[in-house]
Amino acid sequence: MTVRVLKYMWIVAFVAIMMMATSCDGRVERYVEVRGQALGTSVQVKCCTDRSETEIVKVVRRVDEEAKASMSIFHPESLLSRVNRNETDSLDRHIIRNIELAERFSVLSGGAYDITIKPLTDAWGFGREWRDAAPNVDSLLEFVGYDMIAVEDGRLVKGDSRVEIDLNSIAKGYTVDLVAEELEAMGIANYMVNIGGEVRAKGVNDRGYAWSVGIETPYDGNMAQDSLEKIITLEDEAVATSGNYRRFYLAEDGSKVAHTIDPVTGYSVVSELLSVTVVAPTCAEADAAATMFMAMGSQEATLALAEACERDYGWRYYFIYADGEGYRVECSEAFY
Repeated sequence: MTVRVLKYMWIVAFVAIMMMATSCDGRVERYVEVRGQALGTSVQVKCCTDRSETEIVKVVRRVDEEAKASMSIFHPESLLSRVNRNETDSLDRHIIRNIELAERFSVLSGGAYDITIKPLTDAWGFGREWRDAAPNVDSLLEFVGYDMIAVEDGRLVKGDSRVEIDLNSIAKGYTVDLVAEELEAMGIANYMVNIGGEVRAKGVNDRGYAWSVGIETPYDGNMAQDSLEKIITLEDEAVATSGNYRRFYLAEDGSKVAHTIDPVTGYSVVSELLSVTVVAPTCAEADAAATMFMAMGSQEATLALAEACERDYGWRYYFIYADGEGYRVECSEAFY
C-alpha cells in the first residue's frame, strides 16, 4: 500500500469530551479525538486520557517525522532514499525491522511479496515520476528479488548495486504500531489509531464497546461507490486493506494496469481478487499480509495460504472477488 510522506500539517478538527473518569491522583480522563494529516493521508486518533489534545498531536507528529526521515521513498533525503542511491549502507531500527518482517512475507508467498520491487513500480508509473511507455521488464528483473538483500551488523548488503527497496506495503501499518506503542507508553489503555484506513485498536470506545471498523465495498464496474461491505470489531488487534480498484490506469491498448506489481513476472497483477482485508495482532503484519495476498491474485493458493495463516498465526481474512456484474466474498468463519 502506498505511503506518500508529505509536509506535516496538523489540524485538530475537534476534541470531544465524551466520557469522564478520575485517575488515582485526581486528574480527569476523558475520550478525545484528534484529526489531521500525516504520511500523505488522513490521521485519526481516539483515546481515553488525562493528557491534552496538544500532547496527543505531538506524539503523532514525532512519529510522523521519524518515519519520514527513515522510510520514505518520496523524501529524497530520507535514510532509505540514501540507501537506495548507495550513499550509505547503514540502517536504523525502523528499516531493519521492516526488512525482517518483509522477508517473512516473501518466504510465505514464495516471492510474490517483495520489497525490492521499487524499480518495477517506478517503471510502471506508480513511483515519484509518471512513465508513459511500458517498461523493459526483463532488464529490470535482473536486480529485483528479496534474496538480493541482507542485513549484516546493521548494514544493508546488496547482491547488485541497482537494487532498491520500497517499504510502502508495510510502513504505514508499522507507523500505526509506533503511534499505538507511544500511547501505551503514556498509560493509555483505550485507543484507536487510524492512518489512511490502516487501524489498530485496544480496549473499548466511549460507549464501552469494542472498536468498530468498516470494510469498504470495492467499486468495480457497476458496484456502488463509497459503501461499506462489512462492519467488524477489533479487540486489541489491527486491520489493513489492500485493493486494486482505486490505484490503476488504462494502457493504450485498454488493458488495466494496477499498482500491485508481480516481482516474478514484472507485470501488473490484475485478477478477480478486488480487495483483501486482514486482521492481525499488529498493523504492520496486517498491512504486509493484505498486500501479499493481493500480489498472489485470485489463485487457489491465495485462499489456501490465508486459511493456513489463520490457523498458524490467528489472522482473519476477508477477500472480495469480482463475480460477473457483482462480487462474492471468501472470509474467515468469524466474519459470517
